[in-house]
Amino acid sequence: MGARKKISAEKRKEALKTMYFAKLQNVPTSPRKMRLVADMIRGMEVNRALGVLKFSSKEASARVEKLLRSAIANWEQKNERKAEDGELFVTKIYVDGGAMLKRMRPAPQGRGYRIRKRSNHVTLFVDSKNTNDNQN
Repeated sequence: MGARKKISAEKRKEALKTMYFAKLQNVPTSPRKMRLVADMIRGMEVNRALGVLKFSSKEASARVEKLLRSAIANWEQKNERKAEDGELFVTKIYVDGGAMLKRMRPAPQGRGYRIRKRSNHVTLFVDSKNTNDNQN
């Protein structure tokens, strides 16, 4: 690794130490379906977001709810205190495409149709409101 790359990699690692996030990788649902759930909670206060996810009928919402609880626990672990009501917000959440399983389905006249079984990676960031104000 070159010196310039190494320096930028170390800066990125240091920046991640001050952020509070959780990752969920290789979720066997399509990224498009997961983004619908992610868009529902982006920018919300965490207790409200947990309520929205709990009563959502989408299958992906259960996975995102578990991920959000993990991100809250990570925040509490790094700050060594419990999160109070109205303190934490979902600052960023994004869904990236993951590995794709490619399969073939028999079709008429000796053909084969391609089936792409998609997966995704979800990254969720939480932070308190007052640290967001200090950064801006």
